[in-house]
Amino acid sequence: MSRERFTRRDFGKLAGLSGLGVAAPVLVAGCAAESAGVSQAGAVATRAWRMGGTRLAGLGSFDTTMKSFMQARGINAGSLAVTRKGKLVLARGYTWSTSTALNVQPTSLFRIASLSKPITATAVLRLVQEGKLKLTARVTDLLALTPPPGKTADPRLKDVTVLRLLQHLGGWDRNLTPDPMFQDLAIAAELGVPLPVGRPSVMRHATGLKLDHAPGSTYAYSNYGYLLLGRIIEKVSGLSYATYVQRKVLTPRGITRMKLGRTLTRATGEVPYYSQKTGKTVLEASGKTVAAPYGSFNLENMDAHGGWLGTAVDLTRFATIFDGTTSVLNSTSVSRAFAKPETGIHDGWYYGCGWMVRPVTGGRNTYHDGSLPGTSTLLVRRYDGLTWSVLFDQRDDAADPTGAHYGDIDLLMHKAANAVTKWPTGDLSSKYF
Repeated sequence: MSRERFTRRDFGKLAGLSGLGVAAPVLVAGCAAESAGVSQAGAVATRAWRMGGTRLAGLGSFDTTMKSFMQARGINAGSLAVTRKGKLVLARGYTWSTSTALNVQPTSLFRIASLSKPITATAVLRLVQEGKLKLTARVTDLLALTPPPGKTADPRLKDVTVLRLLQHLGGWDRNLTPDPMFQDLAIAAELGVPLPVGRPSVMRHATGLKLDHAPGSTYAYSNYGYLLLGRIIEKVSGLSYATYVQRKVLTPRGITRMKLGRTLTRATGEVPYYSQKTGKTVLEASGKTVAAPYGSFNLENMDAHGGWLGTAVDLTRFATIFDGTTSVLNSTSVSRAFAKPETGIHDGWYYGCGWMVRPVTGGRNTYHDGSLPGTSTLLVRRYDGLTWSVLFDQRDDAADPTGAHYGDIDLLMHKAANAVTKWPTGDLSSKYF
């Protein structure tokens, strides 16, 4: 089943409010206790509030919003970056924790979950721009997709193109058939392979499934479709997925911190992740119960659709690619990213190539969210030249009786931006790039 807290259609409505114009595994037990505000010895612990980084004058509404949002949901670590017309005006790390060891900075790494999709889409568009790939190319002509023994591939797979993968029109629908990216135990049993299963096993399993829709007929958000795009990038470029992205997408923008994450080990500077939820491990066959962010899913398999680590400042820097003024994508490629799909317009918004798009008076708002156990993220490019990225190391809070949604941060960020009476003219970019 889906591991999303809310559906992409729901988030399209939430971020559509943009249309207003406006750790190491040994740490897991401690994470759960800290998230509950209780020490491992059972004593009530007191959280301390800390802010790292800096902001230019007049932007206090953002700090206030982050503080109240995190405290209402018991979030330990958050980060926010805001740019205006390409200039970095706020770069913050926020800590509300009982631990003195946790000290979030603007350069702290977070799992960004599905904010990985705009990154993958950028790499695909770059290959198209280089003349190495066509959006009309069929996935069956690019990749060898073989079903499990005794099963046959859906003949409609031949109608799945690169563009349809980018726009979630490939025909897989996780609301009808379980998302292959979260079926590790079933895949291991079906194929008779040991855990952890790798991407080739996921692809073999998925190739044996009947498509839920005719390709091109129905919008249905698909993590698996973006896994295939990662493999297409490798096939066409001759490089590993991560290497191509770093060379052609990130390094030209001076982004050096971003890297693919790992399920059980944290990179230097990476925050820990918190969740009240648990699940069976998919990394080995013991059947043991683990904290959800640390083994209930296989992050290594999710590279192209949900596997990147990044900082808030990195993501706002990445977003400048879609201003059309960098060496990564030209204006034609940017236009392709935001073009309307052949179908799938929802209440005024649609999914382009790696971005949700909402036309508004004065331009368009483009955005994407990310959601995994222990992770909630958002990246917004607003029509008026504002961009923000907000990252959290938690997405659920069982102690919250109101059931407050993490998607609420979208409208709150717009309100914080609209509360600014005079925008500063400085630029903090040189401190981080």
